[in-house]
Amino acid sequence: MTTPFQLHDVDVEQFTHELMALRRAANERLGEKDFKHLKKIERWGKWCTAVGYGTAWIIPNPVSALLISTGNVNRWANIGHPIMHRGYDKIPGIPERYTSKGFAKGFRRWLDWADWIDPAAWNHEHNRLHHYNLGEASDPDQVELNLEWLRETNLPMAVRYAAIGLFALSWKPFYYAPNTLKVLGKKRTLAPGEVRQPGTLAQLKYWNPLTPEARELWLKCFLPYMALRFVAIPSLFIVSPLGPIGAVNVFINSLLAEVFTNIHSFVVIAPNHTGDDLILFEEQANNKSEFYLRQITGSANFRTGGDFNDFLHGWLNYQIEHHLWPDLPMSEYQRLQPQVKALCAKYGIPYVQESVWKRVKKTVDVMVGKTSMPRQGAVSGNLRPGVLAGEVTTNAKLPL
Repeated sequence: MTTPFQLHDVDVEQFTHELMALRRAANERLGEKDFKHLKKIERWGKWCTAVGYGTAWIIPNPVSALLISTGNVNRWANIGHPIMHRGYDKIPGIPERYTSKGFAKGFRRWLDWADWIDPAAWNHEHNRLHHYNLGEASDPDQVELNLEWLRETNLPMAVRYAAIGLFALSWKPFYYAPNTLKVLGKKRTLAPGEVRQPGTLAQLKYWNPLTPEARELWLKCFLPYMALRFVAIPSLFIVSPLGPIGAVNVFINSLLAEVFTNIHSFVVIAPNHTGDDLILFEEQANNKSEFYLRQITGSANFRTGGDFNDFLHGWLNYQIEHHLWPDLPMSEYQRLQPQVKALCAKYGIPYVQESVWKRVKKTVDVMVGKTSMPRQGAVSGNLRPGVLAGEVTTNAKLPL
């Protein structure tokens, strides 16, 4: 049984007015408390890293590896992500290294952003193309379009699920690092009628060592990261009580931590905009109101509330609020989420929020071709009546 999604009677202009009032109130609240909150979350990640490495030399074990991995995810999702979105730029007196202009710049590249992904490539691919082309062909992270090759294959369904499992284990180096560099090199969005190139399997030239693209990938991303994570850091533990064995133990735990980091990142990122209850947009938005509605109807939240819960989700459980206002601090999303959800309920606008595990299942089902996302074109005028192209049919109940 299908559930029709109609917004014929929604006063979109009034909804947008009330939505912007929430943003203005958030701007007025911005201050030192938001920076203190960021520093607290940063400390949590540093504690995880310190305890993880502080015990990793003893024996290869999943606890140390998981703590190291949690520190890795924290630096990317909870620290680098909002800072590079200019989330803290407007706070008076904040140190430059916590602003988008100073974070991961110059020698701080490997202090602030010790990751497979090049910061400039991430900024272009994610902060610009993904956020402002959400769910369109120009969105480099549109999961269903990126995985058309797998969805349309004749492989048995069990093999497709296994392929996604392997993909999740190696997600950052095999997808994000090469794909962000590829998109950065292109430096533009798709022209009308241009055929989209799948993003999941980066172009072969990014893996051919004879091409400049592959050399850039290895010199900017792979070699520096591997030298730091798997050579330099383990080497420090040669002076541990176990000597070289301690260094080997750290190396093994570092490899295991990478697997955990990839799985953790995949789980909290891939389901943000994928599922048979979220919309894939076939055309660009025509105006600001439609843009805001797309950020809501093309995104899904996970369980929200409480710093520890949000820390583990990488603050990516506030995906709707984050896509409405990417340049806000993490702490503001906690305050705004109940208000945005209530506003959507008031106007009858679908607001999808489920546990991360339910969203992962829905995402993987789309990836393997078991389900599909509903399509929708753009609309014209002031979006009333017939907002969001009238009716969209899905195979899932849209929670309000």
